[in-house]
Amino acid sequence: MKGTKLVVCVNRCIGSSNRLISARSRGMATAAAAEAPRGARQSASFTLNLFRGQLEPTQVFPFPEPMSDEQRQTLAELVPPVEKFFQEVNDPAKNDADAQIEQGTLAGLWELGAFGLQVPTELGGLGLSNTQYARLVEVVGAHDLGVGITLGAHQSIGFKGILLFGNEQQRAHYLPRVTGGEYAAFCLTEPSSGSDAGSIKTRAVLSPDGKHFILNGSKIWISNGGIAEIMTVFAQTPVQKDGKTVDKVTAFIVERSFGGVSSGPPENKMGIRCSNTTEVYYEDVKVPVENVLGGVGNGFKVAMNILNNGRFGMAAALAGTQRAALRQAAEHAATRVQFGKRLCEFGSVQEKLARMAMLQYVTESLAYMVSGNMDSGCQDYHLEAAISKVFASDSAWAVVDEAIQILGGMGFMKATGLERVLRDLRIFRIFEGTNDILRLFVALTGIQFAGSHLQELMRAFKNPTAHLGLIFSEAGKRATRAVGLARGADLDPLVAPELRGAARELARRVLEYGACVEAALRKYGRGVVDEQLVLNRLAAGAIDAYTTAAVLSRASRAARLQLPAAAHELRLAEAWAAEATERLGALAAALAPGALRHGARLTALGADVAAAGGQLARSPLNL
Repeated sequence: MKGTKLVVCVNRCIGSSNRLISARSRGMATAAAAEAPRGARQSASFTLNLFRGQLEPTQVFPFPEPMSDEQRQTLAELVPPVEKFFQEVNDPAKNDADAQIEQGTLAGLWELGAFGLQVPTELGGLGLSNTQYARLVEVVGAHDLGVGITLGAHQSIGFKGILLFGNEQQRAHYLPRVTGGEYAAFCLTEPSSGSDAGSIKTRAVLSPDGKHFILNGSKIWISNGGIAEIMTVFAQTPVQKDGKTVDKVTAFIVERSFGGVSSGPPENKMGIRCSNTTEVYYEDVKVPVENVLGGVGNGFKVAMNILNNGRFGMAAALAGTQRAALRQAAEHAATRVQFGKRLCEFGSVQEKLARMAMLQYVTESLAYMVSGNMDSGCQDYHLEAAISKVFASDSAWAVVDEAIQILGGMGFMKATGLERVLRDLRIFRIFEGTNDILRLFVALTGIQFAGSHLQELMRAFKNPTAHLGLIFSEAGKRATRAVGLARGADLDPLVAPELRGAARELARRVLEYGACVEAALRKYGRGVVDEQLVLNRLAAGAIDAYTTAAVLSRASRAARLQLPAAAHELRLAEAWAAEATERLGALAAALAPGALRHGARLTALGADVAAAGGQLARSPLNL
């Protein structure tokens, strides 16, 4: 293979990586790379290294266990009262029917400290770690996703920017308030900017005296928008750059009490009906300059970090949702008799339950792997967090849908509660980064990382005598891979003996995945950023690889600790790994010209439908 030619091609591709599919995916990929030095950077991220064809085990094996004994004890004391509250006080059916949470329920949640789980104790919160937070969010997700959104919109994104970027004065002034009864909201989306967050129109201009920013604009679909007193608001601001005035997004802490802030009526939604969702309007709002969050012009970085930081919580909540739905389906299947047998004795039902259990197990593994890594101080977890959100929201929909199928007509009735859960779930594939955009984010960020290392190789070719080690190392990897001798990373010491076959298969598929990434770069060059069919397939492969590694790690931990369900966990992990690595093995075929031609055929058909405003083919009756 002509190494230099390949790297030049990659250099062109990466050089144009700022032309990502949307402003949000561009911002997320840029934010991930902005903190890195020029040239190839090193990372312990499993997913980033996957795009190089390397299996990096640092953040996957062993399964993270970041809680101290004291934290574990605290969590053990917190979970039972929260469980009891949701079982005995909260009424999800009434919340849904009334399209609001009962005041007594809200008061109880404030009393429990549920609105300030991660705020430091000295500022009025419970001071929980990410892993502790995930466990409590899992409880909420098992009972009422609408309440979960109210809690999450408040702390996972609403005031999270103050936790992450607030200075000492901002934290001291606002955090006691958001833990003491004042609601918070995250205000980014506008009528013209959904996934394209960079196109927001809301503006903030510095007042003549330099003491305030004058904020004007509006936001839509804001969770807690009608009840929030404290908001993280994103607006365009004029900044000086290279002697020119340009618009850049800035984050502000805005209080309703500043004046000029109003909100529309609550939206009538398909699901999560009890959560408050409204438009919010800003008319000549005077925001003190002290309320700039994270620096003027740094709003996009602030927004992306808030969203990246909170995504694991969505996976934790939906792991709880899936566990509850699986329990309901399993109990019904064990008691419902048809044709002289219980439903659980039929092979097709058993397969459904097994697949539901696999999806729940993977989702839960992702949630606690990401939160554990965050608690351990890992910095590169953004792709893994994105994968956890995509996988969890897709899986939860599938699990609850199958639960309804197992319950049959009973599942369709409101009394079982599953129809409400299904309606609640639909939004999770849309908000806080649509799954479509997040897949592109995973693929494009991974390609950018792989490309930076190939650029380093290109520089080595320019001065080969000084970089013989790197050149021969890369050449050796490619040669052994080309003749089928490459084996990949040795995971045997890191996994349970029962899973070593699956781990070896994963290691082999990771090598093949890296070759697919290189092939895509070689074929498309800089144009790869516009090849969404290719990017989506690469993202799917990344999801399969990371989920496989997560369950192999978790099940191995269960075996090592001799947990009661260890044998079952080993079988769950083995089953998931078999399916996921088989899909990984088919990735090269999915990227082959024939498969992509079919994709191009579909995109052309879609363009025709869009141009015609619907189906072009007339009824066969021609009437």
